[in-house]
Amino acid sequence: MKRKMTVLWSLVLSCSFLPLVQGENKKPSEKRYVIIHADDAGMSHSVNLATIEGMQKGIVSSASIMVPCPWFKEFAAYAKQNPEQDFGIHLTLNSEWKNYRWGPVASRDQVPSLLDEENYLWDNVGQVMQHVNVKDAEKELRAQIERARKFGVPLSHLDTHMGAVVSRPDLLEMYVNLGIEYQLPVLFVNNLDPKKYGVIAEKGKQLKEVLEKNGLPVLDELVQFYGEPDYEKRKQAYLEKIRELKPGVTQIIIHCGFNNQELQNITHSSSRRDGDRRVFTDPAVIKEVKDLGIEVITWKEFHEMAKQKLAQAE
Repeated sequence: MKRKMTVLWSLVLSCSFLPLVQGENKKPSEKRYVIIHADDAGMSHSVNLATIEGMQKGIVSSASIMVPCPWFKEFAAYAKQNPEQDFGIHLTLNSEWKNYRWGPVASRDQVPSLLDEENYLWDNVGQVMQHVNVKDAEKELRAQIERARKFGVPLSHLDTHMGAVVSRPDLLEMYVNLGIEYQLPVLFVNNLDPKKYGVIAEKGKQLKEVLEKNGLPVLDELVQFYGEPDYEKRKQAYLEKIRELKPGVTQIIIHCGFNNQELQNITHSSSRRDGDRRVFTDPAVIKEVKDLGIEVITWKEFHEMAKQKLAQAE
């Protein structure tokens, strides 16, 4: 799978085991919340159908949309028709597949540093870090947000495709400022280790305070799992992570799809995406999450929690 994730958002965080106590018997400080979040909506028809299935038949509680992608319009129509659900923008500065590429939403002549030699967005995060001008990036990300709004998408948050928007301190600050301006939470994780993440972690400490002062929430943990193609092993790996969740709010990032010809022609990850769809619509998985007392929430609910916390502190 061609995903050159930056270390900031490729975290698979190990947690200490917690007793399996029902949520209603816990103090608020011990409550475990999780956002089951599907990335890449709008990427393809297969991904759209699978994401919708996960939200309607499973416990996928949130999804984010890739506005520059060819199948954006289809998913935007679904989002407009289902405003009670939870939709964000998967802010996109790169186009990583070999033969399935996309360009910017903004006019190409307005964002020249975002383009590779073929006039598509850069292939990978390293190239974004090397070439992209922050002013061009801001123009493009604003264009993506405004296009989603024009199509009637009810927005709940912003996040970042493959971590490109959080790969440099100046891009990270611009991303946070967009969240504050639009009053939309941004995908942001608490307490990054400065020894591992250097200037990003240091910048993150400052920006975390800015977000919280503006009533925008910050995640306690972020979990992603890419590796195992075998469905049963993949399911068990997710269940182990779910059982080990710490108190606070964790986001589990998944990628839904159907393992069909369309998705196979785009990516080698089609079977894993199909596995994610199956795991989070599996009645046994849904029952276990409930039995563990873990509350599945949306970004809208997470935002409300942060605003209430801020109001209580004033």
